[in-house]
Amino acid sequence: MFKNKSYIGISFIILVFGIYALPKIISRIQNNEVVKGDRLDNVVNTNIGDDKLTKIGPAPKFELVNQDNLKITNETYIGKVYVLEFFFTTCPSICPKMNQSMLLIEKKFFGNPNFGIVSITIDPKHDTSKVLKEHVEFLGVRSSNWNFLTGDRDYIYELANKGFNLYAGENSKVNGGFEHSGLFALIDKKGNIRCRKDDFGNPILYYDGLDKKGVRDIQQDINVLLEE
Repeated sequence: MFKNKSYIGISFIILVFGIYALPKIISRIQNNEVVKGDRLDNVVNTNIGDDKLTKIGPAPKFELVNQDNLKITNETYIGKVYVLEFFFTTCPSICPKMNQSMLLIEKKFFGNPNFGIVSITIDPKHDTSKVLKEHVEFLGVRSSNWNFLTGDRDYIYELANKGFNLYAGENSKVNGGFEHSGLFALIDKKGNIRCRKDDFGNPILYYDGLDKKGVRDIQQDINVLLEE
């Protein structure tokens, strides 16, 4: 008798659930929304075509000299979309790869007056304007809007570590004597750091300059900012 009552109770619960849920299930099937739910409905769309790039905040101000010994500041790039990196010319590890990635970006937007690149050395004692000029020629840089910058060491380290939060430091124990990030910063025409979001809807902040996907992503996002 007890088992029969249990079966009747379970059947009643199933019946009530069916009456409540079945119309919703049918509606989702008809509207082609079977995979939707509360969690999925709240995920931010990261499609760059549909969602503007995240604005992180104003890029730090800077004032340095370039390969032609000319003063270059952040104001030089107002009205331009630009990519910024920290590097050094004698780097034996990640810089050659970063150089190649940046050359691909230069090639993609070559001739566009509204796009530029900033490469700041973290070894200014060695990387004088003359050395940077030789490096420009070695790389085969063609864009007049690509500036290689040098200046006071402490100023540059402050700019990298506290300004952009892109690590740079001296380390006599590593090959080359310096360590730094392989990331690229993307700055819009108004001087704001911008980026896309990851698969979880979080801003990525910076782009991987050592990775093909990172280069492809930043190229796509430069296009977005050039159209703004």
